[in-house]
Amino acid sequence: MNRSEEEPENRSETVARGTPGPAPGSAHGADFLHLDRREAPAGGLADWLTHRLRAAVADGRLPVGGRLPAGRTLAADLGVSRGVVTEAYRRLTEDGHLAGDGRRGTVVVAAPVRPPAPIPTGPDTAPRRIPDGLFVPDPGAGAHDALRAVPARVDLTPGTPDLAAFPRTAWLRAERAVLADLPAAVLGYGDPRGTAALRTAVAGWVGRTRGIAVDPEAVLVVSGTAQALGLLAEVLRARGIDRVAVENPGSMGVRQVLRGRGLDTPPIPVDAEGADIDALRADGARAVLLTPAHQFPTGVVLGGDRRRALMRWAEETDGLIVEDDYDAEHRWDRPPVPALRALLPERVHHLGSLSKTLAPGLRIGWLIAPPALRPALVEAKRLADLGTSVPPQLVVAHLMESGALERHLRFLRARHRRRRDAMITALAEHLPGGTVHGAAAGLHLTVTFATGDDLRAATAALEAGVRVHPLSWHVSPNTRGSHRPGLVLGYAAHPPGAIAEGVALLGGAVRGLLGPSRGTFPGEPVAGRRAGDRSRPSGIRGLRPDAPAGGPAGGVRADPADPGDPGDTPGGRVPGAIHRG
Repeated sequence: MNRSEEEPENRSETVARGTPGPAPGSAHGADFLHLDRREAPAGGLADWLTHRLRAAVADGRLPVGGRLPAGRTLAADLGVSRGVVTEAYRRLTEDGHLAGDGRRGTVVVAAPVRPPAPIPTGPDTAPRRIPDGLFVPDPGAGAHDALRAVPARVDLTPGTPDLAAFPRTAWLRAERAVLADLPAAVLGYGDPRGTAALRTAVAGWVGRTRGIAVDPEAVLVVSGTAQALGLLAEVLRARGIDRVAVENPGSMGVRQVLRGRGLDTPPIPVDAEGADIDALRADGARAVLLTPAHQFPTGVVLGGDRRRALMRWAEETDGLIVEDDYDAEHRWDRPPVPALRALLPERVHHLGSLSKTLAPGLRIGWLIAPPALRPALVEAKRLADLGTSVPPQLVVAHLMESGALERHLRFLRARHRRRRDAMITALAEHLPGGTVHGAAAGLHLTVTFATGDDLRAATAALEAGVRVHPLSWHVSPNTRGSHRPGLVLGYAAHPPGAIAEGVALLGGAVRGLLGPSRGTFPGEPVAGRRAGDRSRPSGIRGLRPDAPAGGPAGGVRADPADPGDPGDTPGGRVPGAIHRG
């Protein structure tokens, strides 16, 4: 199946020679949903049919589990070519609403959150109560839950993956294969490190995708990155380490997890080359947590000089590095970045998960630790939960070993790149004074401005029906004044049309609250063009000249630290990054 979200030409929207005409007595329609092709606009049969089917799924006329007519049958009833029906089914399958189910044919597997609606011309005026204390510089640990609880038309928060793309068919196939020969004893209390099958599969996965050579015995299966951080915090405190330096700006959630376990989190500045290792050395912290492959939220890569300085710091100070491999597998316009664990295995604790590749609800991740702390981490895991759920582990192992997970990842890369392009195009139109960061990889963009209050802007956006993160959430509270205001926007969860709708609402809501940007993050050079320049933003190197969706346009500036397309540098190398021969 051609998994494309682009709107193809409706080349098959006239009855092809030899295609059966309407079935006897059908006139121009079908009993199925009372479809009448005369309602379709000229040249838009596939668009019309897609919209009608999607609306029927949304309002329950086509419930989850319901079966659609065979494409040939529906085409004959409507008097259209089979290609029209095939195209409509393909688009809904691409959106995660339909799936093939063997002899049952095409069935509904998921309903959209809401019926499709036209892009609004003004803000949504539906009343929404914003919880007190939500959009403040240092909110409580429940801020993410509180934000998710507020109704919204479009969720553009970072960290929200494309849940509709979950590979249901591949998962069910793997589940059946696993359960068919599963010994009953495997379902009992097992190894707290995780099943041998998944630890072996993870060792192979990180070897293939991240260049990490590791023995399966070193892999600890955890319930996501949050549990891995909690276990590490517990073990470090027991060894007298009560401070873990974190990136600034950096993930608010990470700070909250570490501080909730009694650790101090001194901030280390981030610039165009990533975390400032000189500042780390000056702080005196014995441990540091980094997102080197795609820094959250700026999207920069930890540069080669910084990596070498980090290695020297670890060796000279007996320092400990926690590598959160955030978004490393989601890259569009740059070559892969080596994992720190591959460069200094005796000093680096490597954290990975499937939350963005499959779904956060699986709660499956891994922690690869150096030998010194490994026994203590296993004991902490045993005391925490006696081990992660076994059946999902075995299914994930099957997906990894069979190649199904890599096929799914290739599908996601094409899908997410189109969504990234759609967001940049929409930002150029509706937030032309912003500077875009991190476009070459990841599942989110950060947009900064020279002036304004991003906390007020996030409040206004939510009142208009759009969830976003203010950049101030991810800046250490006592350093907020040294950072420009901005918004952190996720694009993975919605198709291009919904992204355009959300950014249009966002632009209207924050107008006057955020001013034009004059550069990027502190320490980075100015890039881009003046607002209002309608030429193609050549500074956004993360987009090729032939990018779909027409390419971005308008005054959105580019992040000069973004490595861009591999073709921009000799041999496709990221400037400043360490590349092994």
